[in-house]
Amino acid sequence: MSTPGVSAQPRILRPWQTAVLLVLVLVAAGAIYSGTRTQAKVRVVQPVAADIATTISSRGLVTPANDFPARANFTGLVEGIYVHVGEKVRPGQLLLRLKDQYALPRLRNAQAALDDAQLNEQNVLDNGSREDRIGAQVEMVKAQTDRDEAANALKAMQAIAKNGSVTPAEVEAAGQRLNMADANLKALDEKLSTRYSPEDVKSWRDKVAADKATVAAERVSWENAHIFSPIAGTVYALPVNLYDFVPAGTDLLHVADLSHIEVRADFEEPDIGMLRDGESAVVTWEGQPGRTWHGHIVEKPMAVTHTPGKSVGTCVIALDDDHGELPLDTDVAVVATVEKHSHVLTIPREALHLNGQAHFVYRVVDGELKRTPVEAGLADAMNVEIRSGLKPDDTIALHTEGGATLTDGQRVTTEQ
Repeated sequence: MSTPGVSAQPRILRPWQTAVLLVLVLVAAGAIYSGTRTQAKVRVVQPVAADIATTISSRGLVTPANDFPARANFTGLVEGIYVHVGEKVRPGQLLLRLKDQYALPRLRNAQAALDDAQLNEQNVLDNGSREDRIGAQVEMVKAQTDRDEAANALKAMQAIAKNGSVTPAEVEAAGQRLNMADANLKALDEKLSTRYSPEDVKSWRDKVAADKATVAAERVSWENAHIFSPIAGTVYALPVNLYDFVPAGTDLLHVADLSHIEVRADFEEPDIGMLRDGESAVVTWEGQPGRTWHGHIVEKPMAVTHTPGKSVGTCVIALDDDHGELPLDTDVAVVATVEKHSHVLTIPREALHLNGQAHFVYRVVDGELKRTPVEAGLADAMNVEIRSGLKPDDTIALHTEGGATLTDGQRVTTEQ
């Protein structure tokens, strides 16, 4: 009991009692917070082993690998068409003819002149024509007979002269006759062996060479009017009709081997350095949604074409599985592979975060997010390669249910 008339004094806590009381308050507050804190719901995935590739995209044009484009070499009239679209042709087959009424006569005249020059050249090399050589042989036989007769006559005159039956003048005359026969025989022999000089031979050889050049030129003119196929293939384009009047340079028709199709795609200059011969490519066409064609790069760009606001290089891609579904000159989408890694650990790109130059992910460990540094590798549109920092059985956070930012140490519940 308190003493009447004396006021009660307030009780003062000692320091150690104050400290204990403060700790108890903090523990109670933490327990209350832990029990009432809302846990975020996050969607999670696990790393998977998969193939991943870096690709670059472009647009391309479907073309035949071996194409023969026939064009008009002069302005004229289409006088004959001997094939139709879709027809298979052989090398050397006549496809189309333009009207040139002077080409064939000029070619025939040039060929006739060449034939005459070659005949004359051969006659010069053979020391005359066959008729000349037969005539010369006849003359040679007669000259040999005359020479033999002159020799026999001289011999007889010399024998008779010993007994004085002939005069010395007659013997001398017989000797002169023999000399003339010898000279005539020698002249005929030279005529048969060396009738023409080296200068004559050279002159006719030059004439033949000039006539051959003329024939070649006239044949080009004739072939300009007659279009032949240099390859075996299929006529896939024939934009002219019979009796059309066409200017020089007009496309007349196209022949190609349609079993070998390629795509010519233009890639931006910064991407050209990543292209490699032999790398794979995928082609798609809006005309057949969902269908893909596969090919490989056979010729990377050798030069860059600069146009206003654009610098591109043309890449040639051979198609490996086309069976005639892609029409020529079709515009297609091309995705070229520039690097590929097989059976590597990958995660969705959404799960990878960047801080400066460093990459990291949020692993879920005992219901809590743990920021984990990783080394990233190749990436495609959906996934990214993880070279180090994760194991296949790790659980990786993608995003929260409400779209809130993920933070290190955050308590979460997971959802696959």
